[in-house]
Amino acid sequence: MDLLSRVRQFVRQHDLIAPGTRVVAAVSGGSDSVALVHILHALAAAGELRLAGVAHFNHQLRPSAVDDERFAAGVAASLGLPFTRDGEDVAARASRERRSIEDAGRTARHAFFERARATLDADVVALGHTRDDQAETVLLRLTRGAGPRGLAGMHPRNGRVIRPLLGCRRQDLRAWLDERTLPFVEDETNQDVNIPRNRVRAELMPLLAMRFNPGIVDVLADQADLARDASAWMETMAAELESRVVRRSTTARGEPLREIDVAGLRAAPLALQRATLWRVMSDVAGRRPVAFGHVDAALRLTEEHGETRIDLPGQRLERIGPSVVLTGRVAGAEGRRAADEPSNLFRFPLSIPGEVALPDAGWIVSAHAARATVGKPAGSDEALIRLDVCRGSLAVRNRRPGDRFRPVGLDGQKKLQDYFVDRKVARAQRDTVPLVVDETDRIVWVAGFGIDEAFRVTDPAQAVIILKLKALGGSA
Repeated sequence: MDLLSRVRQFVRQHDLIAPGTRVVAAVSGGSDSVALVHILHALAAAGELRLAGVAHFNHQLRPSAVDDERFAAGVAASLGLPFTRDGEDVAARASRERRSIEDAGRTARHAFFERARATLDADVVALGHTRDDQAETVLLRLTRGAGPRGLAGMHPRNGRVIRPLLGCRRQDLRAWLDERTLPFVEDETNQDVNIPRNRVRAELMPLLAMRFNPGIVDVLADQADLARDASAWMETMAAELESRVVRRSTTARGEPLREIDVAGLRAAPLALQRATLWRVMSDVAGRRPVAFGHVDAALRLTEEHGETRIDLPGQRLERIGPSVVLTGRVAGAEGRRAADEPSNLFRFPLSIPGEVALPDAGWIVSAHAARATVGKPAGSDEALIRLDVCRGSLAVRNRRPGDRFRPVGLDGQKKLQDYFVDRKVARAQRDTVPLVVDETDRIVWVAGFGIDEAFRVTDPAQAVIILKLKALGGSA
């Protein structure tokens, strides 16, 4: 089957375009997007769609970006198509909004796509993502941690955005361009392996293809299709369960309030409980991501014994009688916080043995017991504490207003805020420093810095707990 026939089949299979559909082609200048606009032009000539024009977004991340913009304009002119462009200093936006350049770029780009669609009076905007891009997305999300929803990768249609080349391999598109001597540009930043997606593309994918499975791209892309079907079914079931067990309201201050009937939730299969909790928590959290560990902590609140209140991204969860109550935070409420109050509270139980992953902070904290000390801690990322002094179960949280502890060697307690200042910990990093606390909320260990004097091991024969800190995704 030739390339155009494969695209036609994919478009029909996913109902992406009808003969009268007005389509804008998003063209960066790279091979995939150039192939996209020429394929759409061919389909338009056959009466299968109406090509409304070409859109280009300049991320202003490199000097040569202006050349890419000129190239995209030239492609549009060569096909006799209207051209619209826009740009933004994406690096400045990422810094201003404290997000990655990739995330800031995606947000700015998609906002432009909607403007371009309106400007060119189009129905949809077509992007040039390929089967290779899909495989890379699945692998990247897998390394970061994802369920069916995340492993579903990119959808053929997402609102007004469509991806008609998602069934094509990148190498086939380049071969198609070569046969027609159609030029394209190379983005030199694609070689920068400091960017996670580029590292997956340049290092991990070739290794998997060479050492494990030559067809790894198709395997991963097929996995996305399977996960997408499973995710769609689960979303339907979770929405139905949510309608039965969740009551929606707001507080007197306008904060979102959700009351979950614990008995009704726990009557459902575990996977459905997780999916429903994720839906509700994400709704309350707004833009803040809700990770597996957050949902797992919320699940533990539904148990009869254990914690009764936890703070998670954008919300507080409390077990009140037969319900778990989620209370969100009013937009702009950050301005009313005390100066040393963290903006993103978290608290997770720490089992012995066990570990807690903190996706937002980027750390993993683990604990296990030992009969006797085997030497001093290996470094600041490890601590030995007396088991007999700990009261009840341990937990991992971040700082709270008024936190105090007694650093080893100091005569008397010290405010944690002052301790961070003395240690020159940047203000933006203080909320992400994990604190291990006991059941009475005493600080046991300021992870990566030091323990409280009360928990210092003084006898080699004492039973101890070994606490460790490592970067999320790093080695032990």
